Amino acid sequence: MNAIALIEQQLSVDPRKAESLAAELLLINPGHQLTQLLQGIAIRLQGDQVRAIAILEPLSRSCPDAPLVHLQLGLAYRETGRVAEAAAEMRAAVAAKPDFSDAWLALADVLISTGDGVGANLAFLEYARHGAHDPALTRPATALREKRIDEAENLLRNHLEAQPNDIIAISLLADVADRRDNMREAEALLKRCLELAPGYRRARHNYAVVLLRQNRTVEALAQTKQLLVDDPRNPEVRKLKSAILVRQRDYDESIRICTDLLQDQPDQPTVWTSLGHMLKSVGRREECIEAYRKAMQIAPCYGEPYWSLANLKTLQLSDQDLAIMLDQVNAPGVTENDRLHFHFAIGKALEDRGRFAESFHHYEQGNALRRRDKAYHPEELEAHIRRSQTLLTPEFFKERSRFGHAAPDPIFILGLPRSGSTLVEQILASHSTVEGTMELPEIAAIAKSLDMWRPRAESPGYPEILAELGQDSFRELGLAYIEQTRIQRKSGRPRFIDKMPNNFAHIGLIHLILPEARIIDVRRHPMACGFSLFKEHFAHSQNFSYNLEHIGRYYRNYVELMAHFDSVLPGRVHRIFYERLVADTENEIRRLLEYCGLPFESECLAFHDNKRPVSTASSEQVRSPIYKKALGHWRHYEPWLGPLKRALGSQLEDYPY
Repeated sequence: MNAIALIEQQLSVDPRKAESLAAELLLINPGHQLTQLLQGIAIRLQGDQVRAIAILEPLSRSCPDAPLVHLQLGLAYRETGRVAEAAAEMRAAVAAKPDFSDAWLALADVLISTGDGVGANLAFLEYARHGAHDPALTRPATALREKRIDEAENLLRNHLEAQPNDIIAISLLADVADRRDNMREAEALLKRCLELAPGYRRARHNYAVVLLRQNRTVEALAQTKQLLVDDPRNPEVRKLKSAILVRQRDYDESIRICTDLLQDQPDQPTVWTSLGHMLKSVGRREECIEAYRKAMQIAPCYGEPYWSLANLKTLQLSDQDLAIMLDQVNAPGVTENDRLHFHFAIGKALEDRGRFAESFHHYEQGNALRRRDKAYHPEELEAHIRRSQTLLTPEFFKERSRFGHAAPDPIFILGLPRSGSTLVEQILASHSTVEGTMELPEIAAIAKSLDMWRPRAESPGYPEILAELGQDSFRELGLAYIEQTRIQRKSGRPRFIDKMPNNFAHIGLIHLILPEARIIDVRRHPMACGFSLFKEHFAHSQNFSYNLEHIGRYYRNYVELMAHFDSVLPGRVHRIFYERLVADTENEIRRLLEYCGLPFESECLAFHDNKRPVSTASSEQVRSPIYKKALGHWRHYEPWLGPLKRALGSQLEDYPY
């Protein structure tokens, strides 16, 4: 190793040693400019800025086109409080080397300290343009791509200790938080990015995504509008805006945006697929199928449109479709995400052909792939149930009997997915006074916010925190729910449905904040429901559904918690057994309407004629009359459902149908 390389190596390890080596080399070769620069850096790293400036200032004058000299002198000036001179040197550095990302970042830092937000924003944007190839950032970025999340986080946090305003690193750390489902941290990090660099489009786009994932659609839409001001035809932002509008149930505008995108660039399989989803929701079945098939034609290796077509439930994939999928599922270069979509779609195609053993094999393969990214910890729900049983007693509710917001508007339909809840929603939404919306995340978000809120360091989390809230708090939470869901209400009808199935875990919270709301539990035979869950690929959440044992355990836990609420709040929850609804539809509908305080309307019997948008997997099924022959369909798969049976335990004997 030559002398210069040895000095460079010592700079990050032992700056004092690096200075000594540089001094020795300058005795042999006095006036050597690179050695002088390294000596100045070594002295600066030791904290002796005055001596460093004494070396770097004359070097800067003699080497006016040397960007690293200007940067190092600027850093030394900054450390001594000479910020105007520091900014000037950093500007000289980027003038000499316009793609010098370190200098742009240092200039942005200095301008922030002077209050020059506009100048800092411009410097940050130049840094973002040139800094992505820095090894300090490419290493964590690669770790993120390869799903080595812990490694990426450690690299980024270490880097940010030295460079706390590195907007690229902050944005990458937000990505880490997002992948850990820590939306609050992701939001805070991206907000910090935008405070530093309001023009950083990548951060603003990701900020909108994080807001959308928290269902804060109004705020997310505002971010996309800001992005579109500067670049109104940006396809990625338009796609994001379309997704936000779907969440707001503005399907017409969302479809218009997708159609517009496809006019600009027709060979976009992901946009065709998204368009298919929207057309499915609004009941435009033939156009939906055409959109999915267009995506399949453009990209035969893209798995999502095949699964989407299979998941219409009322359509059988052709022999040619099946042959293509069997060819693609193990083809080299097919992504894991596409492969799992193919497995689920092949499973459905083989199921329709009565080839149940092969079908189950593919469902099993798809679930195995899904489990790699969707960890589920059943003990978390079980702990929540134990804590709820301890806290939420008859006395607890009696003491708070006059609490909450008295609005009668919401009707909660809950239970397990694939239990018939979409059918019950469609029946109620056919009533002239009830509006069907979608699976709304607001109750879970309120529960999560309560879990994170600590008025005192020793305060408990959710649900125990409910014991510390007063009457005003419960009323405010109920009012907040009504206000947050108002954007979903398009028809002006006085009642609306929240069909989030997982809300069964929060019945106590619902009762306390909205005592006049109706709560409907839809229950289906545990084997039928369990297998239906296993063969469904959910776009989001429901991580328990990719393992038969976990499904059985989840079902058992759900029944246990519902039994607790039946005991402590008798009559509060109205239960519908899917099998009884199928067998005695009119009487069950009359019972349901009576519980909701609604007069009988014959339109509820003709629910399949309702043209309202439906966004769940059952959207096509609820546009047809009730189909009775599928009740025992799970028995075709009974030989392979042992883990589900064992996990369900006594639930099989206890189920009344």
